[in-house]
Amino acid sequence: MHDSGSHPIDDKDRWSRLTEKQRACLDLLIEHKTSKEIARRLDISKHTVDQRLNLARDTLGAHDRNETAFIYRQLKDKYDRVTYDAVEVPPQPTLVRSEFPDGGSPNLMELHDSSALRGAPSGNRPPFRGLFKRDHNSAKRLWIYTAGLALTVWIILGGLGVAQALNQLLSR
Repeated sequence: MHDSGSHPIDDKDRWSRLTEKQRACLDLLIEHKTSKEIARRLDISKHTVDQRLNLARDTLGAHDRNETAFIYRQLKDKYDRVTYDAVEVPPQPTLVRSEFPDGGSPNLMELHDSSALRGAPSGNRPPFRGLFKRDHNSAKRLWIYTAGLALTVWIILGGLGVAQALNQLLSR
């Protein structure tokens, strides 16, 4: 691209040569607004809008209004970036040294809850949390069935004992 002095100019130079008023008109132009709509929005005359767009077209080295909008959009995407406040930018992640003896990654099947190692309960878990799992071995299943049967017998016998005691009280 060449300007009126017929020497090549780069994108950064073209971007910096656009005025704020030209950019305001070009921002609305890339939204497909007509000169009349741009004039109403910016509260200026249609003639002023056309004059700013023509000067911007010459600055950008475009041949027509559509090419002006196209080139401006490309330059806007490249040079009109929002800079972020350093407070809002998240910190860069850092690597943390491995706590495993060989420094490698853990075998997930061998990981255990660290609170169980300290002898403390881990979280608010019910006391029979693993009772109804489907992956118990045969010995554990037999123990669960036996405990369930003993509990049932105890409840029945206790209930019969209460019933017998009530029966004796009523028969007197």
